[in-house]
Amino acid sequence: MIRFGVIGTNWITEAFLQAASEIKDFKLTAVYSRTEDRAKEFAEKHGATLTFTSVEEMGKSNEIDAVYIASPNSFHSTHAIILMNHGKHVLCEKPIASNTSELQEMISVAKKNNVLLMEALKSGFLPSYRSIRENLYKIGKVRRYFASYCQYSSRYDAYKNGTVLNAFNPAFSNGSLMDIGIYCVYPMIQLFGRPQKVKASGLMLESGVDGEGSILAHYEDLEGTVIYSKITNSYIQSEIQGEEGSILIDKISSPEKVEIHYRDGRVEDISQPLDHDSMYYEAKEFIELLQSETYESSINSYENSLAVMDVLDEARRQMGLVYPADK
Repeated sequence: MIRFGVIGTNWITEAFLQAASEIKDFKLTAVYSRTEDRAKEFAEKHGATLTFTSVEEMGKSNEIDAVYIASPNSFHSTHAIILMNHGKHVLCEKPIASNTSELQEMISVAKKNNVLLMEALKSGFLPSYRSIRENLYKIGKVRRYFASYCQYSSRYDAYKNGTVLNAFNPAFSNGSLMDIGIYCVYPMIQLFGRPQKVKASGLMLESGVDGEGSILAHYEDLEGTVIYSKITNSYIQSEIQGEEGSILIDKISSPEKVEIHYRDGRVEDISQPLDHDSMYYEAKEFIELLQSETYESSINSYENSLAVMDVLDEARRQMGLVYPADK
């Protein structure tokens, strides 16, 4: 049994707990919130026995093995380092840090304390994504990776009415690239590695974050194209183009329907059923790693997280998107 604490009492934590509750070796023990009332309310709802308003005190607890961190992006590094220095394993929501410098320190602390640190980006663990990896050879030499994730944010309506919520506040290392663009970048890195160079552009909002943007990643023998937005919707599929065919992906963040369209006109459905909530698979991976005393994921590895963060850093540099955490 792995005894979990959670930091964050928002919808993403609710979704994580709903998914993780299906795993027999998962047990929620503790909840952190900035206020005692909110911590107690959330703990009662989900059956946790301990509440904390101090991350330091949470780290000292002997009744917690691991912590799922879903605080605002700008707090990820600080919270994770405190917990890992107390010997806690950490599953940290994406993006795992505000920048590469923070991530490098987090990895160093994880290794020093011999604990598991894993970025909670779910797509790589999903059955249909595994199917993409296993069937990639069928489309021959890959020449283009194209990923689109454009989803109008409900918080953008508040923004247009003069209220800047966390999603559009640079103080929390937020914006379109960090929130949903990362879902396009991560599979590209997992499948094809670190690009040789990156060109990026973005539409900056008055609050100081990007509303939408695009990235062109150059590899020796293929190109990666990424588009993302929190201020418009898109209904086009993502696609991996090879010389013998193309893999069409319905949703890059959570692939379910995946087909290979061959040059000769054949279509092969390589979709795999999603038998659980989409976040179940990342939680299961994390728990199985702990149970086998393996302290790095081979899918959301340090190398992959660092390469993704390097791309995000460079894209932000070219866009002029700077966070307080960068200073």
